[in-house]
Amino acid sequence: MFCSSKGTISIYRAKDSTFRLPLTGPSSNHKNRFNNNNLPITVTTFRRSSSSSPSSSMAVETMSGSSPLLLTSGASGRVRALFSMRELKRLVAIIHSLVLFILLPFRVVVWRRRTGAVVIRDDKQERKVWSPPQIVVRKRSVGESGCSVSPPSVPAALVDEEVAVRRELAMRRVVEDDGGDGSSVREFSLFTTKRGDTLFTQSWSPVSLNHRGLVILLHGLNEHSGRYSDFAKQLNANGFKVYGIDWIGHGGSDGLHAYVPSLDYAVEDLKSFLDKVFTENPGLPCFCIGHSTGGAIILKAMLDPKIESRVSGIVLTSPAVGVQPSHPIFTVLAPIVAFLLPRYQFSAANKKGMPVSRDPQALVTKYSDPLVFTGSIRVKTGYEILRIAAHLQQNLNKVKVPFLVMHGTADTVTDPNASKRLYEEASSSDKSIKLFDGLLHDLLFEPEREIIAGVIVDWLNQRV
Repeated sequence: MFCSSKGTISIYRAKDSTFRLPLTGPSSNHKNRFNNNNLPITVTTFRRSSSSSPSSSMAVETMSGSSPLLLTSGASGRVRALFSMRELKRLVAIIHSLVLFILLPFRVVVWRRRTGAVVIRDDKQERKVWSPPQIVVRKRSVGESGCSVSPPSVPAALVDEEVAVRRELAMRRVVEDDGGDGSSVREFSLFTTKRGDTLFTQSWSPVSLNHRGLVILLHGLNEHSGRYSDFAKQLNANGFKVYGIDWIGHGGSDGLHAYVPSLDYAVEDLKSFLDKVFTENPGLPCFCIGHSTGGAIILKAMLDPKIESRVSGIVLTSPAVGVQPSHPIFTVLAPIVAFLLPRYQFSAANKKGMPVSRDPQALVTKYSDPLVFTGSIRVKTGYEILRIAAHLQQNLNKVKVPFLVMHGTADTVTDPNASKRLYEEASSSDKSIKLFDGLLHDLLFEPEREIIAGVIVDWLNQRV
């Protein structure tokens, strides 16, 4: 295409027909009309501002038949977009905000129906306050001869039945674990968050070895910390004391099963729990190990300089740094549906579960576990995962903590290429990546689990 100092507009019709209109200057008359015969038209405009030097690069604007309408100003000779992409995004954001504002009263009604009414009486008045259901706090006492579970300290009527069943099962599994060869002691405790939620936590401590370091385990979506008991005992054998947290809505912790109102809650809960661990174990190096969404939670927590400076390193297995929705429309509808129907499940439950391991027995064990959620993902939970993944992708260059990221190349749940991006863009001076050809999502439950665990243990041992 030829472009003179006065400018050139090229109008292409079909493939073999080209018309050129020379511009006579800024005040050019654009009254020429062309009959496009209903064929697609592409208009390419090269323009240079009056203050530009000859060596300056020229702006290029392209419009196809489906592109926004271009209006030409006869006074300026410039071509401007009536609806640019930036203006279109602003319009969508305004409409989105307006819809949420209109639907807000309906959301309040739904919330009130889901919560309980508490009547507060005093000498002067009686008033009704809307309050979420209360969760009973159950404590565990440890003695020389063993451990026991105390009965509820508040009326059972206040206990959410589903949470109570899950928590009772999680506690019983800890109590019934004899430690195998006696080299580990497994205990549980309840951790209260700043919001007032109760989280189920457990620990594995080496009996005969001095503690060389601490490890915080964070499980993935729909599972719980107890699934990593065997791996925790391997860490015990190397002198690491291990803590596991069931984040909100999982395992023995408060909340509807697999429902996450905000992953920022999980991030803040991890920070608070780390403060508790640092206080109880002064002077010991602390590491975090997170799987899938648990890895994303850890990674976002490490963006806080106060937390990053106190953690010696993190290990991420199949982290949810890159997650694609099952359908593109979900990205558009998720904010609205998550606002109105946060607990809604789009499709029927997949009872067989996703193929996250090539070990058939590992799949049977996982999807027959009552503490593992096998239903379809809830709308709000899915939206939160997309949100945290998008946040991480925009801030990968801010990651400074030492890390090891591991991913199977055949993973269909989280994107291995996102782990590559993390490794390439992170600012950490100490960073490593391990990609395992043909392995699926649950690396520590693949047939090669011993190899995976060995890589993690070696990485930790080199940093204590």
